[in-house]
Amino acid sequence: MDAMVFASRVQEIRTQLYRTAYGYLGNDQDSLDAVSEAVYQGYRARKDLREPTYFTTWMTRILIHVCYKELKRRTKQSLEDVSEIKSEDLDHLSLQEAIASLPEEHRQVIILRYFTGLTLAETAQALQIPQGTVVTRQRRALALLRVELEEDV
Repeated sequence: MDAMVFASRVQEIRTQLYRTAYGYLGNDQDSLDAVSEAVYQGYRARKDLREPTYFTTWMTRILIHVCYKELKRRTKQSLEDVSEIKSEDLDHLSLQEAIASLPEEHRQVIILRYFTGLTLAETAQALQIPQGTVVTRQRRALALLRVELEEDV
């Protein structure tokens, strides 16, 4: 894939990439940085893409890895802050906080399906899991969110 085609394809999915990053990171600046880093990594590895029809899924996967690195960096920085969280602070979770509290495998599915807008098949491909597993994780994640958000009401 040449540079012009790559730039054109990235331009087409830039909003989708941002939504995915925001779903993981919950912060405008970090999300923009993650998208920029993912585009850079994708550009460098563009010749490794075997099937151009999977470009969106491939870029989403790169972005997810970039987001994981950022979350890992954040976790290392905030280990001392965790002990300062009070239990009453956890009683008033917003939707974003409720999603962040989901187990990682469920959170991934919710972000890709509802914030990024990927189909079941695209989500399965991005996460490299069977489509049936995506359905199961989505159903479980929605049930967990329902319980968590009903507690807040």
